[in-house]
Amino acid sequence: MKTITVISGTNRIGSNTLKVAKIAEARLKANGVKVQVIDLALLPAGLFIPEHYGNAPASFAPFQEKILKTDGILVVTPEYNGSFPGVLKYFIDLLKFPESLHKMPTAFLGLSAGQFGAVRSIEQLVEIFMYCEANIFGRRCLLPAVATKLAADGTYITDDFARTKFEGLIDGFIDFIPSKE
Repeated sequence: MKTITVISGTNRIGSNTLKVAKIAEARLKANGVKVQVIDLALLPAGLFIPEHYGNAPASFAPFQEKILKTDGILVVTPEYNGSFPGVLKYFIDLLKFPESLHKMPTAFLGLSAGQFGAVRSIEQLVEIFMYCEANIFGRRCLLPAVATKLAADGTYITDDFARTKFEGLIDGFIDFIPSKE
């Protein structure tokens, strides 16, 4: 069974990013995939000090283990001020290099309050993951004006076009990840 780690790329409490990550989790599970969700809001508060660059503390170990023991990564990122959240970059910087992302199948799903659906965030993240020699899945899913595309309770995508793109990304990414057999 394949394992995919879904990273909710913000530490904002109650974010649409986590809601979309949970929708992705449900779709992946429905397709027979084992799923781990990394919610960056759960990163230890004491993590954010300069001494941890290149020397992640023991409190980061559970997050690192999820990355090292996964078959693929789905990054769900919002767009904040024309980029992705700084906490996501810090998370990437704390991962062991190069083994954490080297040859790792990786897909990106972007969302935004505005009209571009985090296209800039994804472009920037792709460059970082390519530097780390990840295997980038060529399909993207962008959810612009995300609040208008989610059910009131945030548990599913109501917009037919957005849901089709979302499902295509998830289903295609599962196929993109090599089987363990």
